Amino acid sequence: MKLRVGLGIGLASVPALLLASELRIKRPTQPLTNAWRDARIESRGPTLLGISYRSPQIDAFGLDPRSTFSALLDYPFEVVRLGAYWNRIEPAPGVFEPRELDWQVEAAERAGKQIIVCVGALKTFGYPEFFAPRHVVPSLPENTRIGASEYGVLLSAACEFIERIVDRYKHSSRIVAWQVEHEAVDPLGMEHSWRLDAGFVEREVQAAREADPSRPILMNGYLPVSLPVRLSQWWQTRDQGDSLAVAQRLADVVGVDFYPRHALLSLGPSSLYLDSSRSPWRLRRLDQLFAWARRNGKRVIISEGQAEPWEAVTVPPNPAAHTPYSCPPEMLIDNYNQCVRHARRAQFSLDAYLFWGAEYWMVRQRAGDTSYLQAFARVVNGP
Repeated sequence: MKLRVGLGIGLASVPALLLASELRIKRPTQPLTNAWRDARIESRGPTLLGISYRSPQIDAFGLDPRSTFSALLDYPFEVVRLGAYWNRIEPAPGVFEPRELDWQVEAAERAGKQIIVCVGALKTFGYPEFFAPRHVVPSLPENTRIGASEYGVLLSAACEFIERIVDRYKHSSRIVAWQVEHEAVDPLGMEHSWRLDAGFVEREVQAAREADPSRPILMNGYLPVSLPVRLSQWWQTRDQGDSLAVAQRLADVVGVDFYPRHALLSLGPSSLYLDSSRSPWRLRRLDQLFAWARRNGKRVIISEGQAEPWEAVTVPPNPAAHTPYSCPPEMLIDNYNQCVRHARRAQFSLDAYLFWGAEYWMVRQRAGDTSYLQAFARVVNGP
């Protein structure tokens, strides 16, 4: 009996021990070091490298859109992901204003980059992720699955927008994929509990395929690498699967969003962080995804590899001579290394690895710190 009681206590304490091992209370800013200079760079093999470019984040940082994009395009990466932000392209009823995306596509073409366009419609990458115009949908009810039958008018408008975007840019030879929605069926974090029904998203995928049958569809999902996030995501999406599971069913290319360290909340002069870097099982889901893709001949990319801080504020801070704890420049390299190394161990080749946070690197440069850009340059220039 003693053995059984002791074993029971031990098993019950496993989640608590795992959770405790992932929680950190740290000062949100740490001294900037040169650790990124000496970090080993894993060979990427055939994996293409790239970035995402977020128009809303450019505005939030007060950066000049064209000169910032031009400076980033000068780096020798291969792929850039652009977003068709519905509320920016259709700011009022009957208005279609794609000039912002036009010049981005044209600049990427001139730079010889391969282009992925996220056509949305409702969700597109970058805060606050939900970009439907207010004249189309003022709000959506919380704790609700947005289904195709209940929200038929919204679905029709979303499909019409997707078709219009695809039709406008499908003649560009540099576009290699269309992304439909962003983390399609997951709720929007702590701000919104509504989520899209898989059937709603499937209709959007169909609209994109019919508008351009020649290019693959990319769908992405957040990779839960910490215990609390994994449990929360499973509970909220258990009825139809999370965005990675839906991407496996509907997409040609599955994108993985990888964020191993982020703040939960501010605690006065400190912050509480989730840090999965020591969790032995943190990449188990990624292993399963690689095995599935290898068996089924599917393609996988890291659609967002954390390369900017994720703190307890909306806009990442930019402290002088310091760096936010959630992602110093050496983590840009380490996160890349983890994913590429893990794929190689699984005998699988990632199609691409897209670094997340390029706009932040430019803000740091404006403030006199080029460490993030130099760390990125070390990776794209090879070991």
